[in-house]
Amino acid sequence: MTLLDLTPRASRASRLDTLPVAIVGAGPIGLAAAAHLTERGIDFTIYEAGDAIGASVRAWGHTRLFSPWEHLVDPAAARLLESSGWQAPAASRIPTGAELVSRYLIPLAQLDAIASRTRTGTEVLAVTREGMDRTRTRARAVTPFALRIRRADGTIEDVAARAVIDASGTYRTPNSLGSSGLDPLGLGDVADRVSPALPDVLGRDRARFAGRHTTVVGAGHSAANTLLALVKLASDEPGTRITWLIRNSRAARVTTAPDDELAGRAELGGRVEQLVRDGAIDLVDGFEIVGARRVDESDDLTAGPVELVGLRRGETVSHRTDQIVNATGFRPDLGILRELRLELDDIVEAPRRLAPLIDPNVHSCGTVEPHGFRELTHPEQNFFIVGMKSYGRAPTFLLATGYEQVRSVAAHLAGDTESALRVALTLPATGVCSTDIGGGACCT
Repeated sequence: MTLLDLTPRASRASRLDTLPVAIVGAGPIGLAAAAHLTERGIDFTIYEAGDAIGASVRAWGHTRLFSPWEHLVDPAAARLLESSGWQAPAASRIPTGAELVSRYLIPLAQLDAIASRTRTGTEVLAVTREGMDRTRTRARAVTPFALRIRRADGTIEDVAARAVIDASGTYRTPNSLGSSGLDPLGLGDVADRVSPALPDVLGRDRARFAGRHTTVVGAGHSAANTLLALVKLASDEPGTRITWLIRNSRAARVTTAPDDELAGRAELGGRVEQLVRDGAIDLVDGFEIVGARRVDESDDLTAGPVELVGLRRGETVSHRTDQIVNATGFRPDLGILRELRLELDDIVEAPRRLAPLIDPNVHSCGTVEPHGFRELTHPEQNFFIVGMKSYGRAPTFLLATGYEQVRSVAAHLAGDTESALRVALTLPATGVCSTDIGGGACCT
């Protein structure tokens, strides 16, 4: 265990400029932040909880993205890669998550300037200021950050940083199945039947779903991808049944996108809608989940169906199924930031200045205005939440938006205010993502 630096505060302040910037997360946005800091000659350290970079993307690597390569590669990262001989993929081609990792993230992470500063298998447990909780103000801005980390061998220690860029994403913290935002009563009794969003239905998770009744909960594109995979599985595996359970009266985010310039996403919604009409997918709408329970009381926990209990049009109803896929979207893990002074929107849990620009009741992915460090600023100086996590519970995030965020933040940390304020971004027009907060991520 490494203890905090207990030298006088003035001495600690003088260390500030000698410390690295801490980047939390080695996904597309965290690595893009590293690329921009590299170009500006700013030292950094990346802390990735997974055993390898892009751990969350790898988890859904079998899924094809909506955006083509032209929107998936950060400009600074491309410059660094091209100087090493990397060849960019065809701009118009749409990759899977696994291809995003293998053809872009791994080559980027293997560059000496980034690889030497990346710590995988290292989870950030909390972020604070050295010797200061959130209530202490004097000399706060010149006091280094302290990140409490847990290494792969279980060692816990505190490390110092001059600034923190939290690009940890939201994939590891899904929304609850319960319509109230809380876990349904009894969820622990059926937890072994619940899969996270985007399971590999046709690959590693096939045995879990083959020949069984699966209920997909959620009204977003993560749900739609899983539904299509299950329909394909049903054509090969007799007895496979599919139910799509949503809390609203319609899944407008998925099935209504006539003006979506991301053709793959528009097609996805149309296919799901047709399969519902054809009877391949049983749609249960207006179902607000409040509880879950086992139907079979035998000792064999893998046998028999489970039951979701809910309210539907004012009446108590139940729904029996064998497997449940939680595709209800994601939320930020704010617990690790408890000792920092944050300014978050009360509704979507995004930075307060950013929230009006991304409100899913108003904006789609393509109507979000360019924004940078100014909109991401908190009362905690030189702390920034970026990427999907910066959007809180809003499902309107595109990688290209995150790349512009970290470009601006890196410029700010370099003292280049003019560049930091000069934000610009061209996004594809989209006709989705503009209803019902929490229905499922759709844009990433």
